Amino acid sequence: MLGLWALPQGSGHRLLGLSLLGFCLVLLGDAKRPPKTPPCPPSCSCTRDTAFCVDSKAVPKNLPTEVISLLLNSNKFTLIGDNAFMGLSHLQYLFIENNDIWALSRFTFRGLKSLTHLSLANNNLQTLPRDVFRPLDILSDLDLRGNSLNCDCKVKWLVEWLANTNTTVAPIYCSSPPRFQEHKVQDLPLREFDCITTDFVLYQTLPFPAVSAEPFLYASDLYLALAQPSASACNILKWDYVERQLRDFDRIPAPSAVHCKPLVVDGQLYMVAAQLFGGSYIYHWDPNTTRFNKLQDIDPERVRKPNDLEAFRIEGDWFFAIADSSKAGATSLYRWHQNGFYSHQALHAWHRDTDLEFVDGEGKPRLIVSSSSQAPVIYQWSRAQKQFVAQGEVSQVPDAQAVKHFRAGRDSYLCLSRYIGDSKILRWEGTRFSEVQALPSRGSLALQPFLVGERRYLALGSDFSFTQIYQWDEGRQKFVRFQELAVQAPRAFCYMPAGDAQLLLAPSFKGQTLVYRHVVVDLSA
Repeated sequence: MLGLWALPQGSGHRLLGLSLLGFCLVLLGDAKRPPKTPPCPPSCSCTRDTAFCVDSKAVPKNLPTEVISLLLNSNKFTLIGDNAFMGLSHLQYLFIENNDIWALSRFTFRGLKSLTHLSLANNNLQTLPRDVFRPLDILSDLDLRGNSLNCDCKVKWLVEWLANTNTTVAPIYCSSPPRFQEHKVQDLPLREFDCITTDFVLYQTLPFPAVSAEPFLYASDLYLALAQPSASACNILKWDYVERQLRDFDRIPAPSAVHCKPLVVDGQLYMVAAQLFGGSYIYHWDPNTTRFNKLQDIDPERVRKPNDLEAFRIEGDWFFAIADSSKAGATSLYRWHQNGFYSHQALHAWHRDTDLEFVDGEGKPRLIVSSSSQAPVIYQWSRAQKQFVAQGEVSQVPDAQAVKHFRAGRDSYLCLSRYIGDSKILRWEGTRFSEVQALPSRGSLALQPFLVGERRYLALGSDFSFTQIYQWDEGRQKFVRFQELAVQAPRAFCYMPAGDAQLLLAPSFKGQTLVYRHVVVDLSA
């Protein structure tokens, strides 16, 4: 700066003039320089607003950001992933024709807010990800011709979109399945797509064997009673609505327990602990001391070897019945009276009974008793005598291990499992049962029909193979095989709704007790 002030008079004007002259020369040089060429990948030819690419193995990167038209015809890529065109916000025309593209990502076209024309013609697309065109807000023309679309559940969303979009779409035709081959996608009726299926998935493993499971509600909470002979206990679990799991709650000592049956009578909770040896007992839950106290014994001379227990109400009175599997005992009926359960009736003595099923239909309560020594016996409640009276036998199945029932429409059915031979599904014809289905079931001691929403299932266990889950086919009026579950030696199946979780419990005699959850799967998603 000192040097500048020391310049001779007039030197500053000459220096300023030279600087201005240099600046003008620089501007003149810039004016003569050609426009800057936009970036362009090696396999592409680019102008300021157009890019044409050939022989590429993937969607090229570093395309001009101002490009309006992009042609990717006759290249070598087979799939296009997420955000493949991100940054091309000005792109209006995109042609990806005559490639071998078999897959797009759901977010392939994300970021193309200006796109109006899209062609994917003559590729190998068999399906399209749901809502793949959703980011294209102003798309006016779409061409999907020349693709081999499989018109299954995965294309249902496209049929719905075509019916509601303002985009002009050239006619598209199905290549498969055979029933839709050569049909126009735009004309497919939505009712033809049955895309909802279900599954039973393992949800919780209870690390102990059990032979019976009984869910119950008490004081607005959900519980589960499990008979655990190996642990000499009736194990009571409580459903945790926060953690959505079964948690330990209480245990009742019960050596050789085969069934733990809860009954809630007049707001009071009772538990019948049926045991193979040492007698059977009834316990009462005391909310003040928060424990089960023994209330009474069950006559050991009458019930020697219990195998199953059923509780029910008739004309406002509570009853429970115990199936006795000994040669010297009798299946027995007990009735609640004021402060205890008292012996009411002896049924079917000396027949080694294995299972009970209470059926209350058409205003005629019935009790069906299955036995390993003869055909199941049907008892009907007599209002006059206030007890069950033998009505007949289910002669088609002479050695049923378990008997359960269900209703479908106006018809009543019995399901009977057998250890040797096929299990049977019978339908009540008004005066007798007729066989409608035989199910292979070597080694079966347990089966259970159950309803989840509008879907009816049947769980059929075996000591020698996987548990089979069947689903009821309303059109054929039969069960069809649905799923296999790896349950070791199941002794019961129990359906338990728990909030929004629909659970199937499978107590196992030799392994862990498994809890499966029923899930609904939308195949069109």
